[in-house]
Amino acid sequence: MKRREFIAASAALLVSARRSGAQGRPRRIGFLGAWGGEPARDPVHAAWLRGLREDGWIEGKNLLVEYRYAPDRLSALAAELVALNPDLIIAQGPQAAVALKSATANIPILFVGVADPSGLGLVQSLSRPGGNITGLATYVPGNFVGKGIATLRETVPTASKIAILVNPGNPLHRMAVADELPQIARNLGVAFLIVEAITAEELDSAFASAAAQHADAINVFADALTVKNAARVTALAAEHRLPALYLFRLFATNGGLMSYGPDVADLYFRAGGYVDKILKGTKPSDLPVEQPTKFELVINLKTAKALGLTVPPTLLARADEVIE
Repeated sequence: MKRREFIAASAALLVSARRSGAQGRPRRIGFLGAWGGEPARDPVHAAWLRGLREDGWIEGKNLLVEYRYAPDRLSALAAELVALNPDLIIAQGPQAAVALKSATANIPILFVGVADPSGLGLVQSLSRPGGNITGLATYVPGNFVGKGIATLRETVPTASKIAILVNPGNPLHRMAVADELPQIARNLGVAFLIVEAITAEELDSAFASAAAQHADAINVFADALTVKNAARVTALAAEHRLPALYLFRLFATNGGLMSYGPDVADLYFRAGGYVDKILKGTKPSDLPVEQPTKFELVINLKTAKALGLTVPPTLLARADEVIE
């Protein structure tokens, strides 16, 4: 080989090796959440990893994930993740998304499980997020909360006073109480009484208050507090003999009467595609916020029988899962 050809070939090999090294460099992302289950047993976490694998991202190989969980330290943990300068940060739920938005305007943020991202000011609109944030919402406009309560009343048709368990520290709960519940009350001819809990210990007093005020049923608004304490929440509903509606199937499988809401595992699976697009250079502002496409109605017949309730056959026929 001539000297000039040898030099050209060596240079080409060097460039190729550099490109291979760049392509093979693991990417780092952050994950900020208020709760976290044991990954090996958490179907939502499994769906998240499966969604990443669909696009070729393998945690621990070409993708490094820095997880941070703590409901009472989200602002500090958001700052901690931002200091690591990752390629992207995932926000689990509204509180984590708000904390990250305050922490950085430069690092891409992908939220999963936020009911009203535009109402919270996370994005300009669902179709045109703007800024450095996009994600997957849990809410579809069109009286979704009202539909859930109407479903509960199919099993408890005499329920005229329904307790609503909210976390006043959750901005989405405050918005729902102010903006949605008055109209739902008028449409369904029911009265709502609000019971509050910010800490796990306050859950006990919230359920006791609902029972003392003679609530006929209770709608448990989902957030980090109730999800993390799902077994405790459903046990309190059973103790006070309150038929309860929940947003996520996790509650029904833990003894809750019924759940009606988005398929959370599907949302996390779909998040993998957004991670892929952002890591390959797409700006969050160019990725519209996606809404749920799969919903689940899960009914726990064992709990219904314990409460002396008969679930109508028409409702059982609509259920995606019936727990016996």
